[in-house]
Amino acid sequence: MTINRRQALTQIIGISTAAAGATLVGTSAFAATDEAGNYKLELGEKLKYVPLDAMATAKLAYETPGGCMHQVFHSLITMLAQSDSADAAKFASIPTALAGYGWAGIIGQGTVCGNINATGMLVNILDDLNGQNAAVIGSTFRYYENTELPLSSAEFVAGIGSTPEKTTDEVVTSSVANSILCHSSISNWSKASGKTFAQKGERCKRLSASIAYHLVELLNRAYAGEDLSVLPEAKPSAEAQACQSCHTNGKVNPPMGTAASVQADMECTTCHTGHFN
Repeated sequence: MTINRRQALTQIIGISTAAAGATLVGTSAFAATDEAGNYKLELGEKLKYVPLDAMATAKLAYETPGGCMHQVFHSLITMLAQSDSADAAKFASIPTALAGYGWAGIIGQGTVCGNINATGMLVNILDDLNGQNAAVIGSTFRYYENTELPLSSAEFVAGIGSTPEKTTDEVVTSSVANSILCHSSISNWSKASGKTFAQKGERCKRLSASIAYHLVELLNRAYAGEDLSVLPEAKPSAEAQACQSCHTNGKVNPPMGTAASVQADMECTTCHTGHFN
């Protein structure tokens, strides 16, 4: 189902028409509609997910401009707006351009990668996926940290509309980020490929496509009822869990001794090499 902005608003606010001289009448009871009947996503509101085509979503992410965060967020929101979700019209009303700030680790600052930023932004507005929303986020983050990316199999490259020549000449090689931070991800790829940050275009477009693909796969599995939370890939690494045995968040057990309280599941040893550095 294809839906445009006008159709979206029609479905959301309810348009009553007379035989002659159509008149717009806002009939919605949504708490997030204003006095003029315009729908706006409300803080805490959750929208219904339905399974998507992972490759089609990845292809859209690859073709979308605006940097990694916009590519991932826009591709999934657009696919959901065109789906048979009960909330398709609401998805269509979301201004995905807001995600444009996430390129190169938030406007070039090299902090959290836009792919990861987009994942959190999306899953945060999805309705309960059989209790697996947090596991989807954890699994995506760990996948980004620990997998050789971007995906560059012949099937994936063809599926997103790229070419083997771009793999050889522009991507050169995949690499492991060992972090959810943009600067670590790109630096490790740069070292492995011999390319500079300024030459990251094809690599990062494919990375966005790779994360969009994997995120849809995880969302589809969660929707189908699979318990992702029990999978090793949804949990911090053994090293990070070892750090968490002392550096707790204090919700259950207090930090051990003088250890600082920490709330994080990301890889620790990428930046922290121990207590004596």
